[in-house]
Amino acid sequence: MLHTKKETKDDKTIDFHLANSKNLLLIFTRNPELGKCKTRLAAKVGNLAALDIYKFLLDHTVKITQNLFAKKIVYYSEEIWENDIWNNTFFEKRQQKGTDLGKRMENAFIDGFERGFEKIIIIGSDMFDLDQNDLEKAFSALNQNDFVMGPAQDGGYYLLGMKKMKSELFKNKDWGSETVLENTLGDLANEKFALLEERNDIDHYEDIQNNPGFEPFLKHMQA
Repeated sequence: MLHTKKETKDDKTIDFHLANSKNLLLIFTRNPELGKCKTRLAAKVGNLAALDIYKFLLDHTVKITQNLFAKKIVYYSEEIWENDIWNNTFFEKRQQKGTDLGKRMENAFIDGFERGFEKIIIIGSDMFDLDQNDLEKAFSALNQNDFVMGPAQDGGYYLLGMKKMKSELFKNKDWGSETVLENTLGDLANEKFALLEERNDIDHYEDIQNNPGFEPFLKHMQA
């Protein structure tokens, strides 16, 4: 767990540059608590292993985002944790607001545009198959497009970015179902958008069972 550290000259330089960036990265995350995260995965591997895996994914998300040239805001699902893995030098912290996932994402985008950001991208915090270069490509795609999406193998998406607000993207969706990507692309039919490579997010045991990176968390399941 990271603790508050004394501010240095380098920290101030980072803050100055990020304050002048017109790129905003929204990171939606769940508070990592036993029995409250990765519940579909936990049904197979158990609550403790699921929590350890989720913390592992959070570590990965921190590594691929903290040096990205963009303002970064972590949106917590339950409550804001001040002294945790999200270092306050790199990440602003807020709480998600809204009755469902769509409304919570919409509110975060609206707030970002109202604050003057020109390119806004949202991701979750459980994408092992993602790196900083992917996020840079997504922001670059918005140079020539108004929207960018990263399709997930399960029929959803792992990334959504935009240069202008379009609330339709967050309405009339069955969040968590395999129809989300298709319906969202339908909303973008008359817009200029880019699609990134399809990636696999981590929701079920099958998503990690053959991935060497997760072997340490699955040893208890071996015969």
